[in-house]
Amino acid sequence: MSNGQLRFKLRPYIQFMIHKEGYTTLLVAGLVLAVIAFLGLKFVPRPWSFLFLAFSVGFFLFFMQFFRNPVRIPPNLPNSVISPADGKVVVIEKVFEKRFFNKEMMQVSIFMSPFNVHVNRVPFDGKVVFSKYHEGKYLVAFHPKSSELNESTTVVYEHEKLGTQVMVRQIAGAVARRIVCYMKEGMEVKAGDEMGFIKFGSRADIFLPLDAEIKVKLGDVCTGSITEIASLK
Repeated sequence: MSNGQLRFKLRPYIQFMIHKEGYTTLLVAGLVLAVIAFLGLKFVPRPWSFLFLAFSVGFFLFFMQFFRNPVRIPPNLPNSVISPADGKVVVIEKVFEKRFFNKEMMQVSIFMSPFNVHVNRVPFDGKVVFSKYHEGKYLVAFHPKSSELNESTTVVYEHEKLGTQVMVRQIAGAVARRIVCYMKEGMEVKAGDEMGFIKFGSRADIFLPLDAEIKVKLGDVCTGSITEIASLK
């Protein structure tokens, strides 16, 4: 367990972790919801007062599930790009990538709803060769132009053995206005390492070489650090 995480042992074989990005949010939300529940129980006639309690508990559990950080062990697929995010595949197309590569690439986009795990992860063993934050708009994450116009961070990874470079872009949405990226240029990384976190639903774009074999299709549901997105030549 890393220093920035809380671990709750639900079973000897199941672990539930709260991501460090949720500590402040959960503390503030817990205090506010506790006050709401207290005021409801004290001043609202029963049984209606229990609605305040149920609302507070339910809302807090929603926040907890949003900041969950389950343990993930990536599969042993040396030439593969593993999904950097949980969510649904909403785009698979050839595009001209102009922020780093300046050439045509295959783009695979994963949309994260508020009910997905929002930890973003490194797609393979290698190193970070580029990392940059981009200011932008807050279009809905599934908008066709969100990849270019929205606030985002761009990270390019170079495969440890193949030397192939792959880009992962974290994109803010209409609700998700807080992108966290831990990647710095020159960092040595392993598949499944924490890349960052996006709060309250958004999108991750993966840009791959044209000769990469895409392993997913539109509508597929991906699991970060588990699902194989593509195989590199």
